[in-house]
Amino acid sequence: MTAQIIDGKAVAARMTAEIASDSAALQQATGIVPQLVAVLVGDDPASAVYVRNKQRACERAGLKSTLHRLPMETTEAQLLDLVMQLNSDSAVHGILVQLPLPKQSREQVSLDAVVPHKDVDCFHPHNVGLLVQGRPRFLPCTPAGCQRLLAEYKIETAGAHAVVLGRSEIVGKPMAMLLVQRGAVADATVTICHSRTRELASIVRQADILIAAVGQRRFVTADMVKPGAVVIDVGINRDGDQLVGDVDFEPVSQVASAITPVPGGVGPMTIATLLRNTLTAAQLSAGK
Repeated sequence: MTAQIIDGKAVAARMTAEIASDSAALQQATGIVPQLVAVLVGDDPASAVYVRNKQRACERAGLKSTLHRLPMETTEAQLLDLVMQLNSDSAVHGILVQLPLPKQSREQVSLDAVVPHKDVDCFHPHNVGLLVQGRPRFLPCTPAGCQRLLAEYKIETAGAHAVVLGRSEIVGKPMAMLLVQRGAVADATVTICHSRTRELASIVRQADILIAAVGQRRFVTADMVKPGAVVIDVGINRDGDQLVGDVDFEPVSQVASAITPVPGGVGPMTIATLLRNTLTAAQLSAGK
């Protein structure tokens, strides 16, 4: 068996076209141009590349993108002051505080400072609470991107055993919440595995759908995957000059029925979902 490749790049391009159409309709009806503002502190190369990719995606989707680049020595108070200014600016619909932050700024404090209706990353406790209750304002970007891929490739989730490998606030926990809800591309039986899970490989091997988000390159090997399982690889790790996922792609692709590549799988979907959230924020501001 050779797995079907789940092409996140192609799905993200379709999403971006949808967003561009909806954004144009909003602008025509209300004059509102959805705006995403990114705040980048310091000169982390990976963060700079990530923010640049988001800016380019905004351009393709007809959204306005603004970057505030702050020096590494920026204090937490100065960062929070900028966030407060953006909170009160009615022309700003989405605020993205790019992580990691320098050590003098507490990440949770900075993320919590973004008002919930501009928290397009879906990190604020208020938005997380709405997600848990099944009535989200915004969808968590990476998990929702994974869910869209499952929908696009018509992967049956109802009654399936989904194993989420990783319990981060950004991917693992919200991914489990999306899959366990009632509704489309959900209704799964969900197990979350983490560093303290006993008999980890045995549990992972039970998965009909495996979401790997553990942050360790090639952690998931072929003997950990049930034949015919669907594998969604969230990991992005460097191995020399090569980008690899949390899944040992080549061997696992001979066992799985479908699999996302790295790069070109989940990554583009994360950015596309961020744009969709920004458009949703603008629509909400217009009462749409």
